[in-house]
Amino acid sequence: MRLNRYFVCALVAASATVDAVTLRAAVQRSATDFRWHGALAAGQSIEIKGVNGDVTAGAATGNEVEVTAVRRGERSDPEGVRLDVVPHGGGVTICAVYPSPEGRSPNECRPGSEGRMNTQNNDVRVKFTVRVPHGVRFIGRTVNGDIEAASLTGPVSIKTVNGSASFSTSSYGDAATVNGSVKAALGSSDWTEELDFSTVNGTITVELPADTSADVRASTVNGDISTDFPLTVTGRVSPRRLNGTIGAGGRGLSIETVNGSVQLRRR
Repeated sequence: MRLNRYFVCALVAASATVDAVTLRAAVQRSATDFRWHGALAAGQSIEIKGVNGDVTAGAATGNEVEVTAVRRGERSDPEGVRLDVVPHGGGVTICAVYPSPEGRSPNECRPGSEGRMNTQNNDVRVKFTVRVPHGVRFIGRTVNGDIEAASLTGPVSIKTVNGSASFSTSSYGDAATVNGSVKAALGSSDWTEELDFSTVNGTITVELPADTSADVRASTVNGDISTDFPLTVTGRVSPRRLNGTIGAGGRGLSIETVNGSVQLRRR
């Protein structure tokens, strides 16, 4: 009987080990990979549109865009979230397309402000990693997650809601969030349309080339404004609101937060 008892215990232990291995395998299967690469010309855009999850971008070593994505979910099935690739005249848009909510129009991946990206009780997070070639514009969008783009050479435009937004480029760009900080390092001051940097809860730090000329509008409600540049101020002088000119002016630059400071730095 003692030998039988030991035999039963060994079987239970072996079964527990098998169950643990099976569980680990199931968890690993919940992390599914997506890979895409393709050539884009300088001036075209690679646009990433997510909902839940971080977006990270860096410089490519070659002349092709490389995009990878990892989907992870706890309650929801990661396989239910599609990764759609949409080529268009301006470049390529890649989206995390969640299952469409019942009774609503289907979700779809479209460039820019077009398309539908609704979710309903879905906890899948999609983490994008992007490699951007020289001169290609990077556009990153998500809702719940950080966006970080570093050491790029083309224009940048990034936007999230709950997360930080930061980038550095030898070109120029804009960034926005609601709950998080904004950090931007621009290497060029040759933008034509106004650049906007905004958040509600967080500090905004913008680094500009030393030879920048721009018309600056900066404001905060609960915070301070500081600048490395000499400014010709127009209107009333306030520690929380500033309208002024750097150099000869001419290019629009808007920096707005509510709960946080504004820092204008010279690169």
